Amino acid sequence: MKPTQQLHDFGQSLWLDNITRGLLTSGMLRRYIDDFSVTGLTSNPSIFDHAIKNSNFYDDAIRQKRKEGKSGEALFFELAIEDLRQAADLFRPIHDATAGSDGWVSLEVSPSLAYDSASTVKEAIRLHAQAQRPNLFIKIPGTSEGHAAIEETIFAGVPVNVTLLFSPGHYIAAAEAYLRGIERRIAAGLDPKVRSVASMFISRWDKAVTGKIPKKLQDRLGIAIAKRTYKAYRDVLATSRWQNAAHAGAPLQRLLWASTGTKDPKASDVLYIKALAAPDTINTMPEETLLAFADHGALGELLPGDGGDAESVIAAFAKAGIDHEQLAADLQREGAASFVESWKDLLNCIGSKSATLKAAG
Repeated sequence: MKPTQQLHDFGQSLWLDNITRGLLTSGMLRRYIDDFSVTGLTSNPSIFDHAIKNSNFYDDAIRQKRKEGKSGEALFFELAIEDLRQAADLFRPIHDATAGSDGWVSLEVSPSLAYDSASTVKEAIRLHAQAQRPNLFIKIPGTSEGHAAIEETIFAGVPVNVTLLFSPGHYIAAAEAYLRGIERRIAAGLDPKVRSVASMFISRWDKAVTGKIPKKLQDRLGIAIAKRTYKAYRDVLATSRWQNAAHAGAPLQRLLWASTGTKDPKASDVLYIKALAAPDTINTMPEETLLAFADHGALGELLPGDGGDAESVIAAFAKAGIDHEQLAADLQREGAASFVESWKDLLNCIGSKSATLKAAG
């Protein structure tokens, strides 16, 4: 049995952190679903920027949309939604078979709205309606300003992928925002079956402390933070508040491991896949990481529900001078800024590609 199938059978969903038009038209995404147990995917501006810049798969569509007077964000979202509709349709049988717990794709709102709750909600509702697919998440950053947007978007009945989470505290705040939206729907007599995932970023922790810690601690902080967060996840699900919502029909907000490609060239290329296996979770991985795990991956122990050695490892980092709470705040702030820069790069790419195609006739 393939390692990917084993991981899937343990109860963890394998999602692909990538989408390109070539991946769809070549049948490769279909192959990943059939051969590697991939049951969903995530996207972001950097992924689309790379896909549009480094291929001609989008050229005809850009030419046509430019003739229709579209440019900038409007043009991009049409391109992205075209791709994500196709992907959503491939995953739809999985979505239906799992009663909506799996088989999802994700589309991000403009990162420039990360600190504007009202505009984020409006955009989330608009994009979900435009996509016309029930198995499409709208990604909203889990910043402090994003919490109100998450709650309101869930209350509006739009599925949300909460992104840019870096700590147990970030996760708990996202879970509470989701619960508030669900509880308001229950109180209003609305269907509480609105899905969400909470996306924890892992590898950026280890990249951030490289060169600042003893060698024996390298590549251990991200996993320790993940273990602590997994304990928080299990604790949230055990609360009477969550149990009451679940009894009323609310679905599980699943914990998702993001940023799980190994950034340290000296470490295993499947480090964060092997270490983060856990039921009722998702691991969204870059294409090269998926292929590596399918080729030579092996399962280790499942994540311990009690956090395992997380506290002792985090204490060792504190002794080495790493303030994990401050670092979590810094990583989230830097992540939001990085997303904005990626968004600008994407729009510049579309503008440049449009100009090139126009000049070429």
